[in-house]
Amino acid sequence: MRVLIVSGIWPPDVGGPASHAPELAAFLRARGHEVEAVVTADAAPAPEAYPVRWVDRATPRGLRHARCVALIRSRATRADVVYATSMLGRASLAAALARTPLVAKLVADEAYERARRLGLFAGDLDAFQRHEGGVRVRALRVARNRALRRVDRLVCPSSYLASLAVTWGVPEGRIVVLPNPAPALPELPSRAAARERLELSGPTLAFAGRITRQKALEVALGALARVEGVALVVAGDGPELEEARAEAQRLRLDDRVRFLGALDRQGVLTLFRAADASLISSTWENFPHTVVESLAVGTPVVATAVGGVAEIVRDGENGLLAPPGDVEALARAIRRIVADPMLRERLAACAPASVAELAPERVYGRLEEILREAARR
Repeated sequence: MRVLIVSGIWPPDVGGPASHAPELAAFLRARGHEVEAVVTADAAPAPEAYPVRWVDRATPRGLRHARCVALIRSRATRADVVYATSMLGRASLAAALARTPLVAKLVADEAYERARRLGLFAGDLDAFQRHEGGVRVRALRVARNRALRRVDRLVCPSSYLASLAVTWGVPEGRIVVLPNPAPALPELPSRAAARERLELSGPTLAFAGRITRQKALEVALGALARVEGVALVVAGDGPELEEARAEAQRLRLDDRVRFLGALDRQGVLTLFRAADASLISSTWENFPHTVVESLAVGTPVVATAVGGVAEIVRDGENGLLAPPGDVEALARAIRRIVADPMLRERLAACAPASVAELAPERVYGRLEEILREAARR
């Protein structure tokens, strides 16, 4: 099978798709399939064992999109199936022009994301579904739905997002719920050694990921300010990084919040291993890779109960949940996990088993089946 993988982000970018796309490529190649990737990047991607073709993000927006469509179409004519982790509109148009089946992974509501970026809507994802909006918002929804109608199979990491896709007009028969895989764990230091390497002392929480409005780090920082003696280590970058730094300073948390910048996968896993808990304060989530990564290394999660998070974090079993946007509730959860060592140890002991069924060979094996099915159409 010849598979063309389309991804808007790619290493050294951080974020779920930047890990997922190359991991899938490696899995498929090991299974004997031909793989090629089309990505956008700030500079030429590092060489891989397969072709990685790229479009420069510095290209003006309209021209960049046109180049993406042209490149995806050109490579799709040589593929049996296209798999898109993002750039859904461009990938769906290009695959249709090439008459090549398309499997897409739905990681967000693109209409919502664009409406937020354009300043057309300021609420959360659920509120957006009820928001009528003006002409521009309706146009974004039309574009999203048109792209989704061209998809042969839609892979949704959470039942939450799958239920939304149905309301957008995607037939249930085309949707497959397939959670994100747990990472294949490299050799990691012990928790004590990881803490020593990162120079951690005292109760410490960890955040890793792309720092965007969705992640609502201001909520995490506000909660941290209400719990004395707890530190937070932030790994990642993104458009809201400077705002997060400024908020930490405003709350006088400079001595308790450390920003590490972007880390590679092993660095993130080591950070999670060292932390007392990972922290997610998002306003909405699909099925975050970082939740699975944290649990896989035996670290419980303190998170807002949004989107697909509650499908993997079970309150009181492998983590603690709080309502989104509720700074005081999140502070209570943080206070509870750091003040009760027995609770933390119980949650940590349950964490790896809670994601055991998400082993990469199982998840990627199922995705391979989905790609084969689409390629045979």
